[in-house]
Amino acid sequence: MMIDMLAHWQPARGRLVEVSATATSVTAAASAPAHPTPASFLQENHLRGSSATASRGDAHKAYLAATTEVEGAFDGDALARAFRRFLARHDGLRSWFDVTDGAVTRHMVALSDIAFEATAVGSVDDYGYLSADDGAAPLPRRFSEHVEQQFSRNANALSWPGFVAGAVVRADGFTLYYGCDHALSDGISQALVLAEVADLYLSERDGTDVGPFTSAPAGSQLDYVVAERARAQTLTDTSPEVRGWVDIVARHGNRMPQFPLDLGLAPGETAPVAPIKFDVLDAAGAEAFERICREHGARMIGGIIAALAIVDHEMAGADSYFGITALSDRALAGSELSQGWFCRFAPVSFPITPARTFTELVSAAQAGCEVGKSLSDVPVHTVLGALLAGGAQSGDVLLTPQLLSYIDFRRFPMAGTGVYDRGMQTTGEGRTANASMWVNRDDSGVYVGTQTPDTPTAQRRLAPYHRRLREVFAAVAADGDHVIAAAAAAAAGEREPSLARHHD
Repeated sequence: MMIDMLAHWQPARGRLVEVSATATSVTAAASAPAHPTPASFLQENHLRGSSATASRGDAHKAYLAATTEVEGAFDGDALARAFRRFLARHDGLRSWFDVTDGAVTRHMVALSDIAFEATAVGSVDDYGYLSADDGAAPLPRRFSEHVEQQFSRNANALSWPGFVAGAVVRADGFTLYYGCDHALSDGISQALVLAEVADLYLSERDGTDVGPFTSAPAGSQLDYVVAERARAQTLTDTSPEVRGWVDIVARHGNRMPQFPLDLGLAPGETAPVAPIKFDVLDAAGAEAFERICREHGARMIGGIIAALAIVDHEMAGADSYFGITALSDRALAGSELSQGWFCRFAPVSFPITPARTFTELVSAAQAGCEVGKSLSDVPVHTVLGALLAGGAQSGDVLLTPQLLSYIDFRRFPMAGTGVYDRGMQTTGEGRTANASMWVNRDDSGVYVGTQTPDTPTAQRRLAPYHRRLREVFAAVAADGDHVIAAAAAAAAGEREPSLARHHD
């Protein structure tokens, strides 16, 4: 399993079969009654944004997607039945939401009303070319662009189902793909989804039992929401966890963290996303890097953040690190195997100076992670409310912050199976002002994915930052340490954006 950009997905030729809810199911879903369980806090904010996007007539890009290869004969009816069994296990995917005057209401589709069908709609070759409007020679068009349009139109939780699925079928197997509104999914969900669907599919096709993870209780997204609300009710503006958040933000100018370099955008300005992916460690290097972290009192995440802090200092002159990490919240209500959005956020802050080397800094980075984790039960809206009440300016805190995520894909339930190991997940590419990072590990090593502003200035300034990050990781893995260089102006190391746009 890996994370990559959708443009790099190029399935082999084959027949195209789309899996969709039957017309009867869609009609029944549209009249499904309101459900008393509200949306989660993250869902509420996301869905209000999706509603605003639809009102403006803009394209919906807030979706996640996954694809993999399944071996053996294809049976469309078995795949359709597998998706129904899949929804029987995941109550969050039986939900859709309406947004009226800012109020978000959940609707639940009865399982008895749910049915899917697999429909042959042509072949991949049908999407091979698109004629130019000016009558010139045909322009190449990737099949992935067709799928991206399907995700944008239909992987939206403002109606049901909030996901899109299909298969590219060949004689010896098929490519299975799935796109889902972020309101109903997260990175862990995407790592789980297709291995589970394939397990259900083989059970339907061959009449066999499913494996232990697919037969285990998945947990309930609705139970999670109830538990999340109950946890939030225990917190006030004076709670230690809330004060901890506020104090960290106050120490950094009452501003949410942003990318440390000036990417050339005006305050409040965003640009279309340019995704970048690059390797930082091979498998042996990852083992060496992790060992060095452990020897100095840190885990892998602490080492990753220490490396980022060093580059922030060397490239942008930062004397302290401030970032927000995304953590899994699945244990709150036993939702470890469930489909949904189960995230909480931790503020991580620590001084970079006077540390002289990576090994001197990494324990401070780990301590910052532990403090941040202790504050991560606080919902984002509670943090924002406390910051505004304390005098922070809305323009400084009501914005998308710089985020960091770390996922070790070797630790997932179906790791080692062909369907899981061949999997890829991706995200919609909207607009950004930051360069948030998804650091991931698999059997081949550690790599970084980032969604960056697609402007010449941003790409020129990001290229040396990414190059230096690779150098820091490499030095620690190879030499056991890295001497922190004196802070230098970021502009001194600018290079052409092509240096940052390589794909490993």
